[in-house]
This record gives sequence, structure tokens and C-alpha cells, in this order.
Amino acid sequence: MNTDRPPVAAVLFDRDGTLLANVPYNGDPDRVRLLPGAAAAVRLARRAGLGTAVVSNQSGIGRGLLTTEQVRAVNERADRLLGGLGAWLFCPHAPGAGCACRKPRPGLILAAAARLRVPPARCLVIGDIAADVLAAHAAGARGVLVPNAATAPAETRLLASASAPDVLTAVREALREAPGAKKAARAAGESPAPEGARSGRWSV
Repeated sequence: MNTDRPPVAAVLFDRDGTLLANVPYNGDPDRVRLLPGAAAAVRLARRAGLGTAVVSNQSGIGRGLLTTEQVRAVNERADRLLGGLGAWLFCPHAPGAGCACRKPRPGLILAAAARLRVPPARCLVIGDIAADVLAAHAAGARGVLVPNAATAPAETRLLASASAPDVLTAVREALREAPGAKKAARAAGESPAPEGARSGRWSV
């Protein structure tokens, strides 16, 4: 355990390939499928009192392949299946737009931290590609790579020391650094979904 850094207070998840099976440019809520361990990871974070959010690049909007409403409908379906997260934020821009929010830039991470009222340094970002981890670092947060079959081998090698075999393990490892949260995670009952259910949770 690294005692030089503050304990995790919030977990920010990538969406496609991390929590959900990756369906390119998906605008159909009926095609949403959770990946193994995704719901358990979110539940564990909530039980431990950690803030939760999703931070996702959705360039299909900028490419004209999706609408904002379709992305929000998919997010709402995923949120119900996952049991409720504190915030859902996404970048709608195409890669060449030069925005500040498309990962690996830090905009989404900073916005999620502000929404959850947690310093970026106390956020853990979990994703399946290097851009997720690099966005975390750019924001002053921590990042963990959970590689899958689509993750570039070079990225897996580069981030081998900051990786976990699955998203549930990544959350469990984070809780080892937060004794109070770890104790809470052992509680028998699950705490209710965070305050994020109020207006403004579904954000670009």
C-alpha cells in the first residue's frame, strides 16, 4: 500500500469495454450487456461509500452516427442494470475536434470529480485502453488498466504495473488503501444509490 497518496474517494469507470460489452456506436438500449463483474464492482464501490461515475468518449455523436438522446438512452439502461451511479459524463466530439474532454485529455475526469465533489487526486479511473489511464494522469488522478481482447498489446505492456485482471479486482485493490471504506464494504446491506439521481446527472 502506498501511504504517500490519499485514499480513493471516488471511482470513475470507462463505459464500453469496461462496464459494458463494446458495441461500436451503439444507440440501442436493448443491446446493452454488462461485462462480468461490472455490477459487483459498482455495488462494492457504493457500499464502501465511494463516489461513482462513468466517463466515456462517444465520438459517434460528432461523427454523425449517433444522437445525444441515443447515448443518454443507452446510459440510462446501463445505469438501471448497474444499480445506479452518481454521474454519467461523455465527450460527444470527433477525434479531430480539439476538445478538452476527449480522453486522453483530462476534461471528463475533472468534470466528474467536480460533480462528485471529490479532489481529482482522490479519484481512481478504470478503463480498458491507455487513453483512460492517461486521462487520469493528466487530471492528477490515478488510473488502472483492465485489458481485454481489444486492448492493444503495446498498451498492456506499457501499463502492466498499473493494471488489474478485471474491474472488480481493481475496485477491491483500491479499497485496501481506505480502511474505513473497506469496513463499510463489509456491511450486510447495500447503501442506496448516490445523490446523482437528481437533474443534471446525464451530462455531455
